[in-house]
Amino acid sequence: MTRVNAGSASASLELARATIRDLVPYPTERIPCEADLSDNTNLFGAPPAAMRELATSGRDEITRYPGLYTRRLREALAEYAGVRPEEIVTGCGSDDVIDSAIRAFAEPGESLAYSDPTFSMIPVFAKVNGIVPVPVPFTPSLDIDPDALLATNARVIYVCAPNNPTGTAPSPAAIDRVIERAPGIVILDEAYAEFAGAGRVADGPRHERLVVTRTLSKAFGMAGFRIGYGAGSAALIHDIEKVRGPYKENGPGERAAACAVREDVDWMQELAARAVEIRERFAALLRERGFDPIPSAANFMLVPVAQAARVASAMRERGIAVRPYPSLRSIGDAIRITMAPWDTMERVLDALVAARGTVEQEHVTRTPESGR
Repeated sequence: MTRVNAGSASASLELARATIRDLVPYPTERIPCEADLSDNTNLFGAPPAAMRELATSGRDEITRYPGLYTRRLREALAEYAGVRPEEIVTGCGSDDVIDSAIRAFAEPGESLAYSDPTFSMIPVFAKVNGIVPVPVPFTPSLDIDPDALLATNARVIYVCAPNNPTGTAPSPAAIDRVIERAPGIVILDEAYAEFAGAGRVADGPRHERLVVTRTLSKAFGMAGFRIGYGAGSAALIHDIEKVRGPYKENGPGERAAACAVREDVDWMQELAARAVEIRERFAALLRERGFDPIPSAANFMLVPVAQAARVASAMRERGIAVRPYPSLRSIGDAIRITMAPWDTMERVLDALVAARGTVEQEHVTRTPESGR
């Protein structure tokens, strides 16, 4: 049996590229929980047409490789997005498309600018590709600051709309300014666009420097299949495909996803609308109980709360998993909560109120008496 000692670990650190030595792997702790509201996935069900299609999967789809570049899926996604098939690239989740686009359009040593806080993998993708991450503060209203982003002169500018983890939607004018004046490529991440009631995926091919990415992991309820896509000019898409490589999606998943975007759109829109209605109802109850959630355009909301990590831990002890965010820039400690059917959200509210009380009591117990 091979043993790893301190010396070999040190050698591994020395062998690793300098740009990745301070990176930490994505958190892998996923202790089973009665209600997991930590991943922003669709907690209302799976697309019915996709489920029917999966039931017909045969042996060949398991024993043979899928299509090189998912022609069938690209055609379905192009129809849904309102673009041509050659203006669509697919990937293992939209993060795969984002990673490939960064690698395709930025040389090592160039920079990637993004508003902070945003999708946590963006600075990671930058570093693993030898790119310099440049975080830029949001405005006081939590809009993106287009002039500050443009002032970085970054080769790639990333904008998340609606933004994760805040849930806020960048203003159309701010996005327009970035797209019109960016010196390099703009990646517009619309993972949660179906909950916002608008989006620019069809605009991707109309701008020579814009790639709009989306996913089937959220509103379409297919996170387990890891299907994402991007829309842009045929020339940009061709360059991303060079980097992305073949065989990025599994065969059954490709078929199910193609069926979902062709047959389950009404189903998706109905459940997305339900998630939005529940979000607003839940936000109102949070405010009644003294919380101040950040207004959201997605299927989740960010709730500022002191000692977020401890609150999340106390909620997990009550069977509810949420995502803690300690020390977010301009926000402080907060927890992110995915929307679920209302009976679950009632339990979430009870768990959050109880957890806040527990943490506040712990703080009082540990705080020395005043006047000493």
